[in-house]
Amino acid sequence: MRIDRSRLHDTVFAGVVATASVVLFVLYGPDRLRADGLTIEGLRQPDAFGALLLVGACAPIAVRRRWPLGALCAGLVPQTLLNVLGYGTGMAALSGMVLLYSVASYRGLALALAALVLSLAAYVVGAVAGPVRGVGWNEYIVVAVVLVSVWGAGRSLRLRRAYLEELKDRAARLERARAADTRAARAEERSRIARELHDVVAHHVSVMTVQAAAARRVLASDPELAREALSAIEHTGRLAMTEMRNIVGVLRTDARAELGPQPGVRDLPALVEQMREAGLPIRLRVEGEPVPLPAGVDLAAYRLVQEGLTNSLRHAGPGAEAVVTVRHGPHELDVRVADDGRGMADARGDAKADARAGAKAEPRTGTKADARAGARAEGRADGRAGAKGAAAGPDGDVEAGGGRSRPPGHGLVGIRERVALYGGILSIGPLPGGGFEVRARFPLKDGQ
Repeated sequence: MRIDRSRLHDTVFAGVVATASVVLFVLYGPDRLRADGLTIEGLRQPDAFGALLLVGACAPIAVRRRWPLGALCAGLVPQTLLNVLGYGTGMAALSGMVLLYSVASYRGLALALAALVLSLAAYVVGAVAGPVRGVGWNEYIVVAVVLVSVWGAGRSLRLRRAYLEELKDRAARLERARAADTRAARAEERSRIARELHDVVAHHVSVMTVQAAAARRVLASDPELAREALSAIEHTGRLAMTEMRNIVGVLRTDARAELGPQPGVRDLPALVEQMREAGLPIRLRVEGEPVPLPAGVDLAAYRLVQEGLTNSLRHAGPGAEAVVTVRHGPHELDVRVADDGRGMADARGDAKADARAGAKAEPRTGTKADARAGARAEGRADGRAGAKGAAAGPDGDVEAGGGRSRPPGHGLVGIRERVALYGGILSIGPLPGGGFEVRARFPLKDGQ
């Protein structure tokens, strides 16, 4: 059985005050005071009824926390009767101050003010109607000051308690807000890592797939060209592993991640050269005076070009040419990736024929450049036109022939998130004269 310690303490306190009051009431009657040379006119001799009134005035202390105002009223009645009948009050005044303090510290301002007024009124009634005389005005003033001081102490404790509760509640709210911010930061970081991994894997694997298809096509007719394609595959795979290791390294807690600069607009020439080796003719145009870019915008622009070229390599069809345009403006960075491809469905037959013709060229009569061109055309045809009647949508979705469809890709969806994160404007769609375009405009503040 659990015991309420505060109620037990109040009960013991009430018993101690009541006992002390009865003892003082009995020992210090009119005769004892007269013997000590102190005469109080109108003071009544102690008796059982007076002792009972003292106990009734002190007993409400036991419930002062649970019913403070009711306990005060119950204690003021016998205390006022003691004064009116002329009995000695013992420690009944202490009981009244404790009860007034309890109302002020456990109840609102209105009830606390009512309790103060009630205590002052009870004291005035007892002092005016009682038979005891010889008390000066200074004693009345002292009693009033003491009652107001006790009331003020109770109110101060209540305000301090409310302040501490508010601090605890605010700390709990801040803790919940911090936990929510931590969860949001983790989710954002997971989304960022997922975008980075997708960009790295999709780009490099697409390039490796096209080069592997080209190597397979020319393996019998031109082993040297196939060896070059395999070397390119190895180099691309190493680049992919390096980038993936850098990205995933931040998730490890037992090892220090390899830190390095993120790719940006300055790395576009190397990216363009890599895509050219994969068989996609590309022109890179840089307009305007290059300015230092924020790290996030720099990375987003690079990933946009990477994703746009990967889509052109896979879906534009053989013979297509891509143009990458980077325009540096005073308040804007404009990045555009466009190709003039017809798509896989329209160009698959012609591309396959041209690729086979180039791959089967005889070494004695054809040149190695022709064989290389045929291999690249064949590789592009295999990588861009995986099935008859395929068409690429703006989100990287591919509709394949035979009623089958590939699941939606996430590359351009990730690009949308990157561009929106930095307040940019993204446009994706086919061009009026044929081909496809991915374009983003990033706002720059103060030229940065």
